[in-house]
Amino acid sequence: MHILIASLISLIILIIISVQSVSAARDTNSFDGNIFPIYAGNGSLVPPASTISESIKNNRTSVVFYYLDDSSSSKIYAPVISGLKLLWTNSIDIIPLTTDEIQGIDTDDKTNPAYYWKGNIPQIVVINGDGEVLLNEEGQIPIETINTAISKGSGLKPPDFNISIKSFNEYNSDASKDGYTDPR
Repeated sequence: MHILIASLISLIILIIISVQSVSAARDTNSFDGNIFPIYAGNGSLVPPASTISESIKNNRTSVVFYYLDDSSSSKIYAPVISGLKLLWTNSIDIIPLTTDEIQGIDTDDKTNPAYYWKGNIPQIVVINGDGEVLLNEEGQIPIETINTAISKGSGLKPPDFNISIKSFNEYNSDASKDGYTDPR
């Protein structure tokens, strides 16, 4: 009996020692889960509430954001996409899409997300309600450039306030309106 207890205690100690801690980091290409709740503080963006087809059908301006959950550049840019939601609220459709499902698809269908994707992430595409592409850029695009395209597509004036991205720790960030005191 004493040998059984000693063996059990040894096994427990071995398991505790061998378990590695789990960590998420914005600056690595590790899969940590969906980037919007973790790095942007806004899990409501995924899955997207609309599709490109629905946006065009409803004559709405859409912002398509191509990303991967395990990409550090996508993780870093996620708070900007969340900031667009904060700036434009429900006047545009924000469509964040992982590129896993569209890789290798060649199509001429302008309602298919694969049509616009250039093959790199992050990528931003702004499409007006008529299906015209107003912006199609890769990388860390300044939010002012995106706002200009959204304004052109929607006919709305750009917001008269700015956003700032505030980081709480190595993974959590939040977009907030500068000078705006009302809660979301």
